[in-house]
Amino acid sequence: MPAIRDKVVNAAINQSFELTNEDIYDDIHKRHAFRMKTIRENTSLTEHQKDEAIKELIQIYDSDKILFKEGTKRNCENCNEKCLATSYCELCICNFLKENFSNWTSGKKIIDNLIRKCQLETLKPDMVIEWIPYENLQNIKYLTKGGCSEIYTADWIDGKYNEWDSKERILKRFGKQEVVLKRLENVEHAKRSWFEEANSHLSISNKWMNIVQCYGLTQDSRDGNYMLVMSRMDTDLREYLQKNHNKITWKDKLKIIINVSTALHKIYDNEKAIHRDLHSGNVLYSEEEHYWYISDLGFCGPANKPLESIYGNLPYIAPEVIAGNKHTIESDIYSIGMLMWEIASGQPPFSNYKHNYYLAMNIIYGLRPKIDPKIPLKYVELMKKCWNANPSERPKIDTLVNEIKEINKLEYNVNESSSNYLKVNENSSLKITSRLFTSKLHNFRKLPNPRNATEDLRNKLEDGIRIKYSTESYDDDNANLHPEDQDELEISDGKIFKIISIHYCFI
Repeated sequence: MPAIRDKVVNAAINQSFELTNEDIYDDIHKRHAFRMKTIRENTSLTEHQKDEAIKELIQIYDSDKILFKEGTKRNCENCNEKCLATSYCELCICNFLKENFSNWTSGKKIIDNLIRKCQLETLKPDMVIEWIPYENLQNIKYLTKGGCSEIYTADWIDGKYNEWDSKERILKRFGKQEVVLKRLENVEHAKRSWFEEANSHLSISNKWMNIVQCYGLTQDSRDGNYMLVMSRMDTDLREYLQKNHNKITWKDKLKIIINVSTALHKIYDNEKAIHRDLHSGNVLYSEEEHYWYISDLGFCGPANKPLESIYGNLPYIAPEVIAGNKHTIESDIYSIGMLMWEIASGQPPFSNYKHNYYLAMNIIYGLRPKIDPKIPLKYVELMKKCWNANPSERPKIDTLVNEIKEINKLEYNVNESSSNYLKVNENSSLKITSRLFTSKLHNFRKLPNPRNATEDLRNKLEDGIRIKYSTESYDDDNANLHPEDQDELEISDGKIFKIISIHYCFI
């Protein structure tokens, strides 16, 4: 079994990526050269660790050349075809996988075709999508329930493909490894679009290092349900914040946002893919790699989700999506704004609210979490841009990445024992029931158009003053009110929402 890279090597590799300014190093070759230089000049690494890091950087560079179809081709010594990779041959790997198509089947043609398509797009030896027989999984244990899916842990007997042996011309396996299984409900009755999402997820997760790796699919022999087989992470962001809320420095906090926003940037810029259910429960941490990944890309919600419903974790859903519009990259950026607040404060947004129609209405009317005055100003300004009610006023994803990196460069002259840590109310954050903070289906009737709250209304909402909404009938003449009239009246499903009273009501 190939040796596992140590934490120091992984941290050095990740640091080389985080230090890469893509505006200066504006192609994959310049970025690779900078990262190699960074590793060679890293005085904290031994020569052996440098060799390990450089070996991995070369494989990443090879996969980038294949992905972007850039670089000088060479003649493979085995297949005599021209390939881009230098540490392996991408054509030999695909031929090996293709020759093995007849040696496995899921029993369902559409699943087989999905996996075969992914295999023929393989970029690296350790990033191969497979059909994994259920009998190859041992010690299957229930872990938790996330949204519409049950999550299990298991031991994969053979483990994933890990390296290409050019002499034997075969892919070699990692050996026994711990994995996570995510049950996929109602796949047999899924719409075609769900399988398209599955294709997108499986393909994207094995192209970009910022996404939790998916090894493939299996089928529970007990009930016939399909399951994703995924890399095991150490914790999610919500649990991490609750356990470490008074120990995390601003350097740690900014690293999380940089990792998450970079992941969204990569998949949107290169794949035109969006997440649609980004919250702290599916931002996952690898302690070994000291890196934050996003998960559940594409597989958000049940396979047979009703058309008029929305799926997600309500405090993180953009107001325009709550109001019935489609998810966009701008709605993902809104979710990042909520994550920024959660990372800064140490607790989930709207933790004192039930996830119901009332919270949805308040978000529509401009309710946002109350901002602690200790949060750095530049951070606050960017966060507020992200959660603007108008999607067009939110920063573009590349701008967001650049601005958070610029904030990271600033040196906050603060005392590590005081304002660098935001103290969290123990009763509000650590005793929150996890039931409230999972994704689920919501089926709101037509809601008003979102707006940014006036300062007066925002202060009332932030202070826990409950805005009571009621409905009253109206005639057709009132249906087209001017914008200034709509500060108090909004049309919704044939009725007018009106703020009729304000009183204190802490939920």
